[in-house]
Amino acid sequence: MSETTTGESVLPPAPGAEQYLALAFVNTTIALPGGQFIDLLGTPAATGRWLVEHGLAPAGVDVQEMCAARLRSLREHVRALLSARVAGLPASPASLSAVNDALSGVPATALLYWDEKDGPYRAVPCPTNEILEHALAILAANAADLLTGPDAERLISCESTPCNRYLLRHGRRHWCSTRCGDRARAARAYTRRTHTGTSG
Repeated sequence: MSETTTGESVLPPAPGAEQYLALAFVNTTIALPGGQFIDLLGTPAATGRWLVEHGLAPAGVDVQEMCAARLRSLREHVRALLSARVAGLPASPASLSAVNDALSGVPATALLYWDEKDGPYRAVPCPTNEILEHALAILAANAADLLTGPDAERLISCESTPCNRYLLRHGRRHWCSTRCGDRARAARAYTRRTHTGTSG
């Protein structure tokens, strides 16, 4: 896939991704039929576009590969935590540590400053060289909110092979998109036809 390909051109956002930035984040790696993958954070330029589109960086941000790699690393740790939650398994200590490191990497609240002329004021520091740290902290905090909030009970992985996206279940829907639902139904129908044909 070309670098200009976006996940939205392949699949619409998964249910819940508009509500939880962490879902949009983990779903930036997309498994497609035929062993194809799209990684919306696959290059520094693509990572910069994603950060800008999601309000995590100013337009024109210059992302270096080291920063893109740090985001991809956090994404895998958040994916591991979501996977553990969905499967009802213990969380990986390394993934918990990575998310907590991102959470504590920057102040979560506005710090106290003192201006010589105007006196005390509060502000969250965010010079341009700390954009990545803030993005990591925001994404980690959102993942923690999702995992500890009431919507965690609705968190599932898409049940259409080979899709690897996560979503919040609505009713009986277990797929991240209409396309995945159609593929899952077609696979079930094929399996039924195959078993019926061999048992007769």
